[in-house]
Amino acid sequence: MKLKKITKKDTIKKSNVDPIIIAGPCSVENFQLMDMTAAFLTNLGVKYLRGGAFKPRTSPYSFQGLKEEGIDILKEIREKYGLKIVSEIMDARDLDSALDVIDIIQIGSRNMYNYTLLKEVGKTKKKVLLKRGMAATIEEWLNAAEYIALEGNDDIILCERGIRTFETYTRNTLDLNCVPVVKQKTGLKIIVDPSHGTGRRELVKSMSLASISAGADGLILEIHPEPDKAVSDGFQSLNFKEFENVYHQVLKLYNIINTELK
Repeated sequence: MKLKKITKKDTIKKSNVDPIIIAGPCSVENFQLMDMTAAFLTNLGVKYLRGGAFKPRTSPYSFQGLKEEGIDILKEIREKYGLKIVSEIMDARDLDSALDVIDIIQIGSRNMYNYTLLKEVGKTKKKVLLKRGMAATIEEWLNAAEYIALEGNDDIILCERGIRTFETYTRNTLDLNCVPVVKQKTGLKIIVDPSHGTGRRELVKSMSLASISAGADGLILEIHPEPDKAVSDGFQSLNFKEFENVYHQVLKLYNIINTELK
């Protein structure tokens, strides 16, 4: 594995005191949803709001996101609450219009192999959240990060979101082995997405805590005030009360691991 730009000695940074917690609905459905979610997260002290304006979907008939209207909603929410916005960019042509709104550019699982997009994102000064491809090896994933870093941007957060295996009970198989591997081989931060990793709401809490125990720097979680009415991914989204419970337990565990045990 010939990594030059993201090796531990080159890019290691001081760890944050708090974990990186990113939360929000799968899709930006309307202003009211994002406003309600932002108010809830702000009250808890969460700094990062996720929401997809551009949505890659397996079926072309599924909701594809509000696109530019979604970006406008995120802009308004950002200005109102001061939250940092995390959202996916699928096409390099959309970068210019979104750069002033998005604080962390998400590269989704399907685009991990989109090397043209990776290079363009690497030319920006924005932090990048690079999700692992649904069937990608760790080596392929880290090489995708190299594509970004080689263009001058090594401000990258890796995100394990589960990989496709023969198991059908869960949406994906959450590969927590990769957390210590990434820590050993790179200086990049790594967070885990238990929502996509399991696809089952009732498993998100357990796998969130397992991720932190494995050494993850944080989590990205799908939440919705009424998950069963969500336009997309409601089956794996936590409601606000469930998220608050997970959030406090994660903070407690992270604090124990990163202070008392060091």
